[in-house]
Amino acid sequence: MTSTQQPTTPGTTRSSVAVTNGYVLPMTGEPIEHGTVLITDGVITAVGADVTVPDGVRTIDAGGRWVLPGFVESHGHVGVHEEAEGWAGDDTNEKTGPNGAHLRALDAINIEDEGFRDALAGGVTSVVVKPGSANPIGGQTVAIKTWGGRTVDEQVLAEAVSVKSALGENPKRVYGDQKKLPSTRMGVAAVIRQAFLDAQHYAAARAAAEADGKPFARDLAKETLVRVLDGELAWDQHTHRADDIATALRLADEFGYRLVVNHGTDGAAVADVLAERDVPVIFGPMFTTRSKVELRHRDIAHLGRLAAAGVRVAITTDHPVVPINFLVHQASLAVKEGLDRTVALEALTVNPAAFLGLDERVGSLRPGLDGDVVVWSGDPLDVTSRAEHVLVTGTEVYTWDAAADGGRGAGVVVERSARFV
Repeated sequence: MTSTQQPTTPGTTRSSVAVTNGYVLPMTGEPIEHGTVLITDGVITAVGADVTVPDGVRTIDAGGRWVLPGFVESHGHVGVHEEAEGWAGDDTNEKTGPNGAHLRALDAINIEDEGFRDALAGGVTSVVVKPGSANPIGGQTVAIKTWGGRTVDEQVLAEAVSVKSALGENPKRVYGDQKKLPSTRMGVAAVIRQAFLDAQHYAAARAAAEADGKPFARDLAKETLVRVLDGELAWDQHTHRADDIATALRLADEFGYRLVVNHGTDGAAVADVLAERDVPVIFGPMFTTRSKVELRHRDIAHLGRLAAAGVRVAITTDHPVVPINFLVHQASLAVKEGLDRTVALEALTVNPAAFLGLDERVGSLRPGLDGDVVVWSGDPLDVTSRAEHVLVTGTEVYTWDAAADGGRGAGVVVERSARFV
């Protein structure tokens, strides 16, 4: 996995900031009463109840409010499926070939998508942007911050995270309508299986050519799949129904890659199998109807059942299917339906960061990680709570102004020209 350095504008430096007097939930330790989070040059340098704040450091007094790491949306299409732009802003699926391993979501992200502003209002500071589920192999995903760059490249957290793949109804419908392979579940699995076999042969031929010092013709799709086989990239498997989850496990067993189930809305039926194999599930979206056959058994309570069985879980809005700022509200309803409260917050922070190899940058509040910090008016799982201060790598990029809009209050997002202060 490749990661970028903290994004900065040429000729500027980041100053220190401290969030003080908060009820701090670091997510990797016990809550801290009257805690402080100190950030220097965009990186957390201290967390605790006895942190000394150097003179001259800007402070944000949390006033006893809840302080958490920024949330991680681990499966979204913000920026590649722009809101209110119709077909012109929809670059989610390249439907012209079933193997899109050479495609990169990074190349289609528009950081002016309104979804990024909504993300800040919901306390979401990182998002893994993925291609859609039209193809058996959709393309490479990318992890980015939800604010902070003049271009998307300056918001990149990890340029290569995983490869998106899809089983079930979506790819068979897309290619069935085109009267070509794959038009069945058998065909979808066959496309994936053949692609990995080709990648294995490619890797062997490449190694032989390198050993002999001979030239070798590169293939971007096969190069990407070799990275999956080598364990460098995760395999993000779109799958809802239990039988499709079984196929996902079967394929992962055949080729030995690092599987992450995406959606898994029927996963409770095979929760013990997923737990035994330690296959994590990015669950959701939850605020949807049963719009197709594979969603027939969709139930918010399934998330709690997965977690109770020992499955590591995260939560997704699948934005724009569900607005990204409703990520935490899905967690709230999952708690109502049986999910443990602590696990619910872990599913928004440390869990997705760990699943996708981002936990050395985001997902918790500890020294050395990015200064992505959110001050909430109360318990984030209380639907009346709101994000009041949002910091991305130490820069406050969103503030709730209670006096704005005639006293009704409004969120204020920093302008592009002032993103780096």
